[in-house]
Amino acid sequence: MNKQASILLVLFTTSLFACNSDNNEANNENAIAAPTTLSYEVIKVYPHDTSSYTQGLEWNGNKLIESTGLEGKSVLQILDSNMKPLGNKVKLDKEYFGEGTTLFKDKIYQLTWKTHKVFVYDANTLKKTNELYWPYEGWGLTHNDTALIVSTGESNIYFVNPIDFSIQKTLGVFNQYGYLSNINELEYVNGQLYANVYGRNEVVVIDPQTGQVKYRIDFSNLLSQAGVKYDPLSIDAGYVMNGIAYHAGKKTFFITGKSWPVLVEIRLR
Repeated sequence: MNKQASILLVLFTTSLFACNSDNNEANNENAIAAPTTLSYEVIKVYPHDTSSYTQGLEWNGNKLIESTGLEGKSVLQILDSNMKPLGNKVKLDKEYFGEGTTLFKDKIYQLTWKTHKVFVYDANTLKKTNELYWPYEGWGLTHNDTALIVSTGESNIYFVNPIDFSIQKTLGVFNQYGYLSNINELEYVNGQLYANVYGRNEVVVIDPQTGQVKYRIDFSNLLSQAGVKYDPLSIDAGYVMNGIAYHAGKKTFFITGKSWPVLVEIRLR
């Protein structure tokens, strides 16, 4: 190899390493950080009616709104602070499978699973005042004071107009591995979106501006901490964790599941 060829080879190799170094730095800069795992402490354990196949929970002051599922068994009901029913419950017609619920201003909204109906009730009387159309499956429901936020069991969540349920914004939820599906029950707290991941005893905390999962909470030991023997076969039967409600006065979360015998009050640490 002549001297000129040697110089060209050295320059090419140096340039190649420089390019690889730049690419590695760019990849590191673009890497998505894994969510931080949050811990919690159990504050109190309450009884929960095992006939309630919980699909949505939300506090209204010291009254707990609960929406339950299963065709022919779906209800919307109000519970007191000791989880005792208050007044009459709304029983859905047998073709409807109740899903997520939220209180927005003076109205309670309730999703249905596959029938594309959203029921709207007067928050004080539980009298149905409207029915709205939703083109997808209904799973979780919450709001951010201006828009309702809907999950459909996929990785997308939707910000919708409370008046006509028209979509204002679509947001994909993702973590370090890519898009995260099975987003279910929702709760919007202090500018962050908490979501139960269906089929897993886990809640993720989502940045509602970007869709990135910032935090995760592992509740796989929650039932044993509450003194309940956990049957892993119950997952196959659908009796999974599904219920997140934040009590603003206590600054605690209330967690339950489909037909769980308990509702557990926890505080994040």
